[in-house]
Amino acid sequence: MAKRTPLTASSDSTPPANKVAIYVRVSTHWQIDKDSLQVQRRELIAYADMVLNIKDYVIFEDPGYSAKNTDRPDYQSMMARLRSGEFTHLLVWKIDRISRNLLDFASMYAELKSLGITFVSKNEQFDTSTAIGEAMLKIILVFAELERQMTAERVTAVMISRANNGQWNGGRVPYGYEYNKEAKTFSINEAERKVYLRMVELYEQQQSLLAVSRYLNEKTISTRNGNEWSATAVHKILTNPWYVGDYRYNVHDVASSGAKRSADEWITIENHHDAMIDRYRFDRIQAMLTRNQRGNTSPEHTYVRKNVHIFSGLLRCGQCGATMSATLDRTRVSGWRPSAYGCSVRRRNNKCSNKYVSDVTLGPFVFNFIANIVRARGRIGSRTTTKQLQRILLTGEAFANIASINEDALSQMRDMLLSGEVGVEYKPYSQKQAQSPTAIELENLRERKRKYESALGRLKSLYLYSDNGMPQKDYIAERQKISIDLEATERRIAELTAASADIIDDPERLIEQASYFIMAQKLIGDDYIDYGKYLAKIDPKIPRAFIRSVVKEIEITDGEVSSIEFASGIKCCFERK
Repeated sequence: MAKRTPLTASSDSTPPANKVAIYVRVSTHWQIDKDSLQVQRRELIAYADMVLNIKDYVIFEDPGYSAKNTDRPDYQSMMARLRSGEFTHLLVWKIDRISRNLLDFASMYAELKSLGITFVSKNEQFDTSTAIGEAMLKIILVFAELERQMTAERVTAVMISRANNGQWNGGRVPYGYEYNKEAKTFSINEAERKVYLRMVELYEQQQSLLAVSRYLNEKTISTRNGNEWSATAVHKILTNPWYVGDYRYNVHDVASSGAKRSADEWITIENHHDAMIDRYRFDRIQAMLTRNQRGNTSPEHTYVRKNVHIFSGLLRCGQCGATMSATLDRTRVSGWRPSAYGCSVRRRNNKCSNKYVSDVTLGPFVFNFIANIVRARGRIGSRTTTKQLQRILLTGEAFANIASINEDALSQMRDMLLSGEVGVEYKPYSQKQAQSPTAIELENLRERKRKYESALGRLKSLYLYSDNGMPQKDYIAERQKISIDLEATERRIAELTAASADIIDDPERLIEQASYFIMAQKLIGDDYIDYGKYLAKIDPKIPRAFIRSVVKEIEITDGEVSSIEFASGIKCCFERK
């Protein structure tokens, strides 16, 4: 059927303040012959003019299309133009002209609401610009949510039933195996099996996940996706009971962001497929992994780090450009155990020769440099040269080996200080900042997470209950795509949550405020900051939150600071003597 060009009442290229999209549809040619489309057009144009007081409109029509889904040409065209901001209203004859599927309608209405578009149904008198219209639609959405929940429960029941019967519910095929879709059976990939067994041997010998991943990367053995191995990836494979022939399902609760369910809810089918190692050897590997785990916690519990890596996430390798990961350095005589940061590429495969840097070197340099910037505001005037400012900024033993700072940074810093700003202003994170960029991004990410979770539920429903039937390969591919997006969103939420470092109102607030006071006094005082003693007096979350708020990136070359880029955009590069 040829696609019709939408009828318009106005050719003016600049749309007026209000413009209505009119959508008409009939599902059979008999209705078309009975002039149902013409009736809808005529009545809706009149309604837009006399009731909505809008004369500018565009008509979208899908004759002969069913409402069982939204795969209709003019409907899709209309939604694209609604998203562009062209219309203020969407007017329909009845709700079922849009869709007879409550899930589709609820999704469409949620999108219209986010776009600020008023939805109007003429025959049912739903106008979301009025209180009663909004209330009626909310009632519909309540039933749509109920339908979603019931569908999710049915899908879960079906999937659990399939798993209990030994049927695979899809997902990523474990490394070392191949899946025959027609026969619905698994077979061993011999090349990957050799890699898996080499992982097991190496871990038994060295009991280090990092050593195993480094060996694989040095031998140019990549993952199935062509990426380098990480300690996390190796751990995931070594702890997977799939390799002893067991199929385990219902371990993670998707609705709770992947948290583990209690063990009595797991479904385990033994001898489901060919094993790669025996159970005795697998159990011995698990015991080693548990014994070598940080804190020696049990596999059922998440390890919670007690140490705070103050510069974590801010360091970049000056040689290869990779991020620098944090670990613990040796304990000093004073009892202080600083953090150490190393190039992640070097940790994985030794392809980078950049040296590690410790808080012992990094802390005094960064904090004293920032303190010198704060102090400089009251020490310079309009006649201060950049060379004089440089001497102020490089005051202290931490800068004994620094010859100079780049002229551009000094000039920008001088102008900023003369304007009365410092460029490192900071408010303690205990002060709620609901409308901060981080809070706004978190809110958007959480909404996106909910949409992805809802999309996964709808996808399962389509696969299991759709009238047309969704091909398994399409279902698996789409589910994997949504799952990847969901995981990325959850990682970003975790990063922002950790960065915010919000502390609940309790006795810890006193420690927080005292720590902030000590930090402020150190920054504006005249004394050189003894970083080790300074950290011993305060909650380390305070300097961590401070540094993350004022510094964008720190570059490390040969184990020393080679540049600091501030959130203000000024990048100070340091030339060594």
